[in-house]
This record gives sequence, C-alpha cells and structure tokens, in this order.
Amino acid sequence: MRPTRIAFFDVDGTLTADTTLFRFLRHYLTAQGHAPQVYEERRRHLKAMTGIGVPREETNRAYFENFRGSSAATVSRLAEEWFAAELRAGGFFNEHALAALRRHQSDGDAVVLVSGSFPACLDPIAAHLGTDETWCTPPQITRGRYTGRLTRPPMIGRAKAEAVRMVTGAYRIPPGHCVAYGDHISDVPMLSATGSAVVVGGDEALRDLARARSWLLLPGPPP
Repeated sequence: MRPTRIAFFDVDGTLTADTTLFRFLRHYLTAQGHAPQVYEERRRHLKAMTGIGVPREETNRAYFENFRGSSAATVSRLAEEWFAAELRAGGFFNEHALAALRRHQSDGDAVVLVSGSFPACLDPIAAHLGTDETWCTPPQITRGRYTGRLTRPPMIGRAKAEAVRMVTGAYRIPPGHCVAYGDHISDVPMLSATGSAVVVGGDEALRDLARARSWLLLPGPPP
C-alpha cells in the first residue's frame, strides 16, 4: 500500500548515539595502519574549524579530504566491517529515536534518512533498519577512487529542506502531512519543512525553539 506519510530522520546524534563520520574515520585510519594519534589530530583539526566559526558545510567538505585517493570498494568494505563491529559492541543507536522509527514503519509510513554522512557509512545502517530512501552527502568517485571532493553540496542545512521537498514531491504527499527528526541547529530547515517535527536531545537553544514552535521533544542518547 502506498504510504500517506513520510518520516524524515537525521542520523548522527538523532538515530545514532555518536557521529558516524568520526566513528568510521577512526576505524578506517586504524585499518589503513595509522597510529591512533593520526585520528586524534584529524579530529582536532575539524573541531578547531568549528571552534572558529567555519560553517558546518565547510567542515563536512574538509572531512572527505581524508579519503582522497582511497579505493571506493575498500572504503565500502571497511564501512561494512565497522558497522558490524558497532552492532556487536552495542549502544550504537539512540533507542528513543529508534523506537519512533519502528513505530513509523509499523504504521506504514515511509522512512527516509537525511544525513550529512555518506553512502559507505549509511548503506549498512539503512539496510539494517529497512528504511526506504537515503539522502546524504555524495563524495566524488573517479575511476573507482575518492577524489576528496563532493559532487554537490553537503546534505546539511537548507539541502535537507530541499530533500524534503524532492521526496514529498516524488511520493505526492504534502509536506504538511510529514514529520522530521533532528538534533542539531543545522536541522532546523528540515524540521521546519514538515508539518510536525521532533527534536531529539539537542542543545537548550534548539529545545527552546522546539517549545516555541510546539515541536515534540525526545531524549538524546545517554552521555
């Protein structure tokens, strides 16, 4: 039966207890034979960019420079291994958001992941969850290798609202009949693009906005 509602879920910090981009980067660098300090240095560099006010879209672009020259097949294989290890370790998903996702599936809603992460990380998650579509950041791959660049802007901020518009148009479902879930201020365009919204965890400013707009609140993952 054709769905009459779509639930849009951010992934990092919403569905997952941590950031898939960083968790996978640690696994990837270790598998490539790098010492733990290499990961720490690269993460510090990205966090420093955020600290001086570099827009999240630009730090996202900088993240993908870590894969410049890497085999796409190798990255995908390592991502499958990484996700399997995360599942074995437990605590990967935010159970509150996961329960909401399962309720939407039980109700027959379409579930769409909308994330600044990338296909290698998200494909095993989507397969495990049985979601319907994934809209994410697309790294450029040429002759089977990552170039370190993107083929279009990161799936962050206004890009997420545009994804909502595209998906609801394709399904012929009014955005006002849909719901979005997010945890970060950059998710506000997506949260505002649907008829109802849920803030998962989030900082106090975002939760204040949710209260002002009568959006629902869900707990974030445990600290």
